[in-house]
Amino acid sequence: MTFTSYAQYSKTSKWKAIFAVGLNYATTDGFVEGSYAKSVNFPTVNLGVQHMLTSRYGVKLDFGFNRFKNASDTPEFKINYSRINAQLVFDPTEYLGFLPPRIRTVLHAGPGISFAKPLGTLKENKQTYANFLGGLELHYAINEKVAVYSDVAYIYGLTSLEDYDPVLTGLGAFNGSVFNLTFGLAVSLDGCRYCN
Repeated sequence: MTFTSYAQYSKTSKWKAIFAVGLNYATTDGFVEGSYAKSVNFPTVNLGVQHMLTSRYGVKLDFGFNRFKNASDTPEFKINYSRINAQLVFDPTEYLGFLPPRIRTVLHAGPGISFAKPLGTLKENKQTYANFLGGLELHYAINEKVAVYSDVAYIYGLTSLEDYDPVLTGLGAFNGSVFNLTFGLAVSLDGCRYCN
């Protein structure tokens, strides 16, 4: 009985839909001088689809949305930051023999595009630039179809901030890196488990 239960949860779905919400932190070097966001910002929303090519390796396409707000001691701004990333996925769970059967780990990384769009009168300072994302997910299977998971991800901005004169004319511009912590659901979209 124990062996059957282990086999049931140790296999990986070929197709999964993922949805998560959480918090974010935008690095201070992504803003113009004298301006930065709060240490903890809400919301962060991630939506995606994952396809496993084997029981260990797969690909994922996902969309992320974050909002940043100015810290209390800086000029006022709000920024909508969104991104699209194509990622490689690696599930090393089989190599980690100490984990319970219902728990899986997933490493993911890949390139993407970031869109920073200030709100209100600052909308002229919007920016688009390349990024590279890396992260670690921890999944707990509720049943064959649904798992709850947490994801820690870092989105590195591959660009540099424009020069503004005076500096305050660049308020709301952002081209830095973002740290995300999210919690959500991974739902199997196929009726079977991956099998070599």
